[in-house]
Amino acid sequence: MVETEARPDKFSIRFYFKTLTRLLGEPRKVFAAFPPEPGFKKPVGFLLISSLFFTGASLCVNAYTQPVIMAAILFINAVGMALIASSLGYLVVILTMGRCQTFTRFFSIYALASGVTLLASWIPYFVWLTEPWKWCLIAVGLVHGCGFNWKQATMVTAASFSLLVFIFWLLLPHLT
Repeated sequence: MVETEARPDKFSIRFYFKTLTRLLGEPRKVFAAFPPEPGFKKPVGFLLISSLFFTGASLCVNAYTQPVIMAAILFINAVGMALIASSLGYLVVILTMGRCQTFTRFFSIYALASGVTLLASWIPYFVWLTEPWKWCLIAVGLVHGCGFNWKQATMVTAASFSLLVFIFWLLLPHLT
C-alpha cells in the first residue's frame, strides 16, 4: 500500500493538472503552499510534461526539415532555460543576500513558472506575452515562496534576466 502523504515528492499527472490549474488562477497560493524543501521530482516532472507539450505543438505548427533533431533542440532548450535561469537567479541571491534559500526551492519556482508559460509559448509571436508573464510569475514565487519582499524579488528577477540576456549576447557571435 503506497500512501501519497508518505511520498510527498512523488510526481503524478494529477499533481501536474492540479498545479497547472492553480498556477493559472491563484499563483500566490501555489508558491506559498510549497513545502520548505520541495525536492526535484515534482518541479522537474511539471517542467518535463510542459516541455513535451511545447515541443509537440511547435513541431505541429512549423514544418521543419529535420523534425527529430528540432524536437531534441526545442525540448532541451525548454528544460535547459529553466535550469540556467534558476541557477543565475540563485547566484544573484547568494552574491547579494547570502544563502537564504535552497536551490531546490529556487528551481521549483523557475520550473513552475516556465512550465505554465510553455503551454502557450509555441504559438507564433506569443513569446512577447509569455516571457514577461514567466518573469512576473517568478517574482510572485520569490515573494510568496521564498519570503522576499517585492524590491528583492524584482531585483533578483531583473538581474537574472539581465545576466541571461548578457550571456546569450556574448555567445551569439560564436554560435553563428
